[in-house]
Amino acid sequence: MFSSVKPYENQRYASLKKECQRRKQLFEDPLFPASDDSLFYKSRIQGIQWKRPKEICDDPHLFVDGISSHDLHQGQVGNCWFVAACSSLASRESLWQKVIPDWKEQEWNSEKPESYVGIFHFQFWRFGQWLDVVIDDRLPTLHNQLIYCHSNSRNEFWCALVEKAYAKLSGCYEALDGGNTADALVDFTGGVSEPIDLTEGDYITDEAKRNLLFERVLKVHNRGGLISCSIKATSAADMEARLACGLVKGHAYAVTDVRKVRLGHGLLSFFKSEKLDMIRMRNPWGEREWNGPWSDTSEEWQKVSKSEREKMGMTVEDDGEFWMTFEDFCRYFTDIIKCRLINTSYLSIHKTWEEAVLHGAWTRNNDPLKNRCGGCINHKDTFLQNPQYVFDVKKAEDEVLISIQQKPKRTSRKEGKGENLAIGFDIHKVELNRNYRMHTLQQKVASSIYINSRSIFLRTDLKEGRYVIIPTTFDPGHVGEFLLRIFTDVPSDCRELTLDEPPHTCWSGMCGYPQVVSQIHVLAAAGLKNQDSQGGADPYVIIKCEGQKVRSPVKKNTVSPEFDVKGLFYRKKPGQPIIVQIWNHNLISDEFLGLVVLTGDPSDRQTVHTLHLQDKGNRRSNDLSGTITVRLLSSNILTNV
Repeated sequence: MFSSVKPYENQRYASLKKECQRRKQLFEDPLFPASDDSLFYKSRIQGIQWKRPKEICDDPHLFVDGISSHDLHQGQVGNCWFVAACSSLASRESLWQKVIPDWKEQEWNSEKPESYVGIFHFQFWRFGQWLDVVIDDRLPTLHNQLIYCHSNSRNEFWCALVEKAYAKLSGCYEALDGGNTADALVDFTGGVSEPIDLTEGDYITDEAKRNLLFERVLKVHNRGGLISCSIKATSAADMEARLACGLVKGHAYAVTDVRKVRLGHGLLSFFKSEKLDMIRMRNPWGEREWNGPWSDTSEEWQKVSKSEREKMGMTVEDDGEFWMTFEDFCRYFTDIIKCRLINTSYLSIHKTWEEAVLHGAWTRNNDPLKNRCGGCINHKDTFLQNPQYVFDVKKAEDEVLISIQQKPKRTSRKEGKGENLAIGFDIHKVELNRNYRMHTLQQKVASSIYINSRSIFLRTDLKEGRYVIIPTTFDPGHVGEFLLRIFTDVPSDCRELTLDEPPHTCWSGMCGYPQVVSQIHVLAAAGLKNQDSQGGADPYVIIKCEGQKVRSPVKKNTVSPEFDVKGLFYRKKPGQPIIVQIWNHNLISDEFLGLVVLTGDPSDRQTVHTLHLQDKGNRRSNDLSGTITVRLLSSNILTNV
């Protein structure tokens, strides 16, 4: 997760600071000046003055009494989403120390006032890379008050400075208006964000589903992830509207704790197994809390012992932080974002993932074979022109996490607001030996939603086999860059498919070049010979052609297996047959169950064949028990399959 760091815009903090100290000058950032262009891309506020922290208060510090979720307050720009993400970040020391590197060195030092030159740096994960962003400490004020994110303490500046660095990365402060908490959580951690729609999922009525979600949220929290939540506003009038229960619509809350709370007092609480699923949140305004059951002053807290309350850090202040039961949470909140830190360390006691990271792009070209922006599957003529990525699932079944992130666009007065494209992806099951691009649609096994969000996430369970991911924009013709991340239990060997057919080489003249492409889809077998006392077998298929072969996974304990396995062969000698064999898997030596021979002639119009199994050699054609059903497609045009 914490890879090497690249200086943003090639500004190197250490050398810039040293140069300013040598010249005895305060740093002024030429790339993000104290001007309206750094504040706005379309609107204006009159009377703004840029001030350094020492002009705002006498004794400035990065941190006053450490860092905490209670430090932050939202400013005049609609960036509760960013403040909520900062609140989550403040509760995780290992994470904020990455975003705010060398904080002790950056802190104001009263014993060495000459070391201060008004320069700071912060680190964010952007598009697969940690960036080190340098800023000066001139902050926008109105009537000597910070107008954006600020702290409870007038002389604490970490959140205002982090926000300025993030605004620089985004183009200007106004670009932060109405942003997305999920994006900030990813930028703070390099994690993967998974948004969940609580209303669509019916979590309030389906208790089993709700319990499973709570376990997942608890796991993300316990493993150092960040979580945020909100209540959808359905209209402009709804934005920031306060409900009777005290919650605010269209407003991002940070989740600061998740736990199972033990009910009861004294020894009795240990012997009673009653526990309540609870979640704690914080409103970025730093005030206005939930006033329902388990709110700060509610009588429900009497069911919990004093020691348990202390363990939970229970306070009765209007500090914007409050507890709810998870059931009430699902009743009132509409969206939750889990930003999980994917553990790829082999030294961990928790589950570790294998990560594949690939950069790609949607690009436009008039040649259909070179065009890479075909739009979603609704556009059947161009869909397969998109980039294609192949990966393998090597276990009988594996949980696969997939994230696609489009390159963030900067906002500026010249270019306007950097808008996201509507993006998504589909996953197709393909032949076990496919190494070239798909040209006909194959079985779709999963797909993401399509949305104009910076990143899209999907968690899915896939059976053993080879798959192709096709990331797309919703409409054809849109161009942009993206980052694809795939997490599996064992390495997936993910790579982009760039070639449409086998390449012509200097050997093609001597060794020949494929004349025909054949796709063999072994659907099923029936009536195989019993191999054990229970009356079953453990069959698998081998497809052979011109010295190449594809082997299917073993199907356990069946004489009528559904194989659903494909092989793809580029054939230099179309006269040579394709052979499909069935074998029974044994502990010591596998046993041959029969074969069929196929010509794979492109002129053969019949595609599905059910054939009797034959023995090896020239014996009678149906002298073995069982039949096999195959679908065979052959073409003289190599880009037809």
